[in-house]
This record gives sequence, structure tokens and C-alpha cells, in this order.
Amino acid sequence: METTKIIGRKEEIRKLESCYASDEAKLVIVYGRRRVGKTYLISQTFKDRFTLRLTGAYNQPKMSQLENFADELRRVWKSDLDTPESWKSAFSLLRAYIESIDSGKRVLIFIDEIPWFDTHKSGFLPAFEYFWNSWGATRDNLMLIACGSATAWMTENFADNPGGLFNRHAMRIYLRPFTLHETEEYLQHAGFDWGRYDIAECYMVMGGIPFYLSQLDPYLTYTANIDALFFNDKTGLWDEFTHLYRTLFRNSENYVKVVEVLASKKSGMTRSEIAEAAKLCNNGDLSRILKNLCDSDFVTTYNFFGKRKKDVIYQLCDNFTLFYYHFIKDYHGRDRQYWTHTIDNPARKAWAGNAFELLCKSHIAEIKKALGISGILSEESIWFSKGDSNSRGAQIDLLIDRRDRVINVCEIKFSINPYIIDKEYELQLRNKLGVFRSCTNTTKALQLTMITTFGVKKNVHSGIVQSQVSLDDLFRE
Repeated sequence: METTKIIGRKEEIRKLESCYASDEAKLVIVYGRRRVGKTYLISQTFKDRFTLRLTGAYNQPKMSQLENFADELRRVWKSDLDTPESWKSAFSLLRAYIESIDSGKRVLIFIDEIPWFDTHKSGFLPAFEYFWNSWGATRDNLMLIACGSATAWMTENFADNPGGLFNRHAMRIYLRPFTLHETEEYLQHAGFDWGRYDIAECYMVMGGIPFYLSQLDPYLTYTANIDALFFNDKTGLWDEFTHLYRTLFRNSENYVKVVEVLASKKSGMTRSEIAEAAKLCNNGDLSRILKNLCDSDFVTTYNFFGKRKKDVIYQLCDNFTLFYYHFIKDYHGRDRQYWTHTIDNPARKAWAGNAFELLCKSHIAEIKKALGISGILSEESIWFSKGDSNSRGAQIDLLIDRRDRVINVCEIKFSINPYIIDKEYELQLRNKLGVFRSCTNTTKALQLTMITTFGVKKNVHSGIVQSQVSLDDLFRE
């Protein structure tokens, strides 16, 4: 099939095509955060092979959703149908339509934004479960793709459903943002002639979200694009943050409180620290919020080296959210060329260091490949010590704890030139390694690894570095 317009997604396409080619009934769920390209992937993969496409409408009542459902059936069935009064009746109509056109060939139903059909007390989910379990699962030529951006809903009702849909899906595809390699490929395909430094900083602003990348103008510089998208009045992506969380999470206010406090703490926070800072009860509701944020790739968890598994640290991992809290939330409207005018601003430099760390942590596989340790099992963690009257504190951005009893102690630095290690910084690094070994009592070999944009400049102090990863390494496939 012709899929030349799709960047990356090779494994996802293979899985979709495999399900389509099967001679069994297939319920496929495709989910991932808003704007990540789910609908585009499915549309471009199957093109004109759809039997019927249905799309939920955000924040619309049950009867409006049912009217839209009926409109699509009328369009393909060429029949003057009455709008059903319930979802059970709606799925009965869908069953009747499929039976009326069934010639034995593959029947492909695509339900997009399926969580939006499930309005309060609508009865949608039980009706869908009954439709699939009582009839759809028995039709060997039926393939139904259920797609949604509300990852929490998709996870609770499909992936982790303990009820009627438990283990009923034949394939689960979670679509992740582009990697740096895929982002570069996308921009080149779109006619951009940017260097990797600009591409990386663009990634630090918006992550590898295809829709955000599609808003860029190849005739503008990187900085001019950021000004146009975020700092011009009511244009581009200036209000994306509000829509993003509101459409993904019910009762999104508490989700926003959590990501806001995490955006202010580079080193991350424990669950109890989050509850206190966000003024939320440390109960089951907070558990659900944190799980949903992690499932949606807005927040990630790291073990604190040497502590119990339950003592996890939560860190914000979404570049767009970090950028919003550093700049858009308070700075919007003050200067239409804010990004151009603040290239040397200390606040921007501080953000860049944090954002580059997020970028690196989302490319662990590429880092391990550059280090030649792809085949070695490892666990990533973080560590810090506040120190006391007898010893200095220390913080380690990333630890790669390897099964071969070596720990890569990673220092992550973003700069516009090769990074220079001077005498003072060399002493800081030696102190960091010493404090880490003393506090953790680890007997494993420690290997200092620098992850930088353009490498480390060789001088009398750089010998402490035992391995390096550069920006070019992060772009490799």
C-alpha cells in the first residue's frame, strides 16, 4: 500500500496491515496524546478501504452524538434513517448496515475520538461492549478500529478494562511523538533547511508532536516561527495548552495543578510533595491523576537510586507544557518578537538546560546505542544529595545502571559551542562522583558520561570524561 506521506510509524503500519489481512474479527485500539497523528496514520494507511467512519464530537450531548452517528449511516447506506434514541439502538442500526452490505470481503469500521461518544449517563460503553461481544467478535471479516486522544479513557475502558472488553482487543497501538530523527525527516520532507541545533531547540519547545510541527513555516527562521506561533496575538498555538488538557482529561483543573508544580521543580517531586504543593488530597484521586498523566506521556517516573521502588520521583516530561509555564503563561502578548529578543536571556538559558534534559531522557535508546551498550539491560534513575555540614551536596541528571555492573553517571549540558570543562567544573564532577559513591555505598564501576550538543572541548580538565554523547548521536535512527 502507498504510505509514502507517513514519516516513521513503520511498525504501527505493519500491525494495522497485519490485522486487516487477517481472516478473523479484529478490534484494534489506537491511542496517544492529542495532535500526535493517530487519525492521519489510520487515514493514510487505509485511504479508500473504509466501510464507515464515525467521529465523536467534543463536549456534545448524547442526542447530538447520536444525530452525527445517524448522519454518517445515512450517507453510506443511502437510506432515510430516523435518529436512534439510544446507543443500543444505534449499534443495532450499525449491525443492520454491515449485514446489508456484507459480501464476505473485509469490513473496516473506524470510530475516531471514541471517548467523546461516552458522555455522562449516555450508556455508550455498555452498548458498544454488547455490540462487539455479542455480534462483532463473531464476524470473521470485521475489523473495527477504536481511536482516541483521551488516553486515560482508552486505558481504563480498553487496555485495562476488567469488564466486558477485557482482552477483547486484538491489537493495541500506542502512538508516541516523533523522535529527533523522525522530526528531522518530517521537516526535510516539508522543505525546511534547518541545522540540527535549531531542530533540537524546536523539539525542546514543542516535542515531537506532528501537528505542532505542521504549523511551522519553512520560509521563516526557527526563532521567527516560535514568535509567530506563540507570541503573536491569538495566532498559531497560543491557546493550545488550555484545549490540550481540557480535551484529554475530565476535571482537568487538578491535572493542570499537578503539571504546574512539576514544571517548577527540575529535579522532580515525590507524590507527597506534589500533593502538598498542588494543595490536593493524597488519596485515590491523586493516584488516578498521576497514572493518567504518566499514561499520556506528560509525566514520567524515575526511581531514586538506592531507594525502594515505591519511592518514585515524578518529573514533567512534556516539552510543550514546560515551555508554556516558562514563557507563554505569563509572557504572552508583551512582545510579538519575544523569542527573537531574548536569545541571551538568563531565563531562556535556564529553560534550555531543563528542556534539553527532557529531550535526552526521551532518547535513552539513542544514548545507549551511542555508548555501545544497546544490548545490555539497564535501569535509568536519578539521584541527589542535599549535603550537610560535613559534605557538599550533589545532583546527578541521569544514571544508567547497567547489568554488567557499570553505572553511567550522565551530565547533560546544552550549549551553542563545544562544552568547556574548566578547573572548577572538574572539581565539581569529582566531588559528585565521590559523594555519590559515599552516600550510596555502590561497588559498581562509575563511568562519567557527558551528553552535550557539540561534544566536550579537549583540554587539561576534560580527561575526567570517560564517554560522550553528542546531539548528532541523538538524531541517529
